[in-house]
Amino acid sequence: MSKYIEKWKQTGKNLTDGLHVHWKEEWKRQDGEKRPDYQKRVCMLLLRNTAFLLVVAALLRGAVVFWGDSVHASNTVGNRELPIYCVKTDEAGGKKIALTFDAAWGNEDTKKILEILKKNNVKVTFFMTGGWVESYPEDVRAILADGHDLGNHSENHKNMSQISDAEKKEELMKVHEKVRELTGYEMFLFRPPYGDYDNAVIKVARECGYYPIQWDVDSLDWKDYGVDSIIKTVTGHKHLGSGSIVLCHNGAKFTSEALDKLIQNLKDQGYTFVPLSELIYRDHYHLDHEGRQIKD
Repeated sequence: MSKYIEKWKQTGKNLTDGLHVHWKEEWKRQDGEKRPDYQKRVCMLLLRNTAFLLVVAALLRGAVVFWGDSVHASNTVGNRELPIYCVKTDEAGGKKIALTFDAAWGNEDTKKILEILKKNNVKVTFFMTGGWVESYPEDVRAILADGHDLGNHSENHKNMSQISDAEKKEELMKVHEKVRELTGYEMFLFRPPYGDYDNAVIKVARECGYYPIQWDVDSLDWKDYGVDSIIKTVTGHKHLGSGSIVLCHNGAKFTSEALDKLIQNLKDQGYTFVPLSELIYRDHYHLDHEGRQIKD
């Protein structure tokens, strides 16, 4: 082939024309066998290669669209699975905070808490056990009717890290079904009892369609230190900031008495209150090593 090219160069003619002639002669010569017309052969090759390239391009385009539209939501930090402790919020949206109430036992103050929340136009999240849902169905309906989130706090308030994966799922889904049958509401927020979790707890919760939730500000209302203690503990907490999740209990002794003052104090600091359903990101996020949820 190289000798042919050198020879053709000496004629001063276009090299491309020379290659055309060479291909034509090669395709027509093979033990006297008549070969297909070389122009048709070239067209066939070009059409075949073009079709192949179009298929590849379509597949690549599909792959890009798939990855572009895929949902990225990771609770994994290193080799650890974490719940959401707080949220990195958009500064332009102002200082947002979420009050949460664990409802596992007692119900003496729930109505009073709901009245205070309504008076202050504050929406919160209640995490309920299966036993509490069974014992106080009307209050569950009232919480939802007032625009608050219903959250899952397990069926029996067990240490979730100490039971099997099958039991974990049962603890989640039993109360899930109870709330759905009672209200039609599909819960998607889960707080492990006692704040107890390990990698398996977080993975099972995610597999069941839940966002695992912890807190970064504990009111310590469950210690029954009094009204002033609750207010000072929350408003002076070192982690308090926009995106904070505050832990309270509807059955603690002084919570309902402290609630109105606590809300006013936090409002005076420039905070607005949102339920967890409006605070957390549902997709395209990751967590840092402190469990802070960050938008991708």
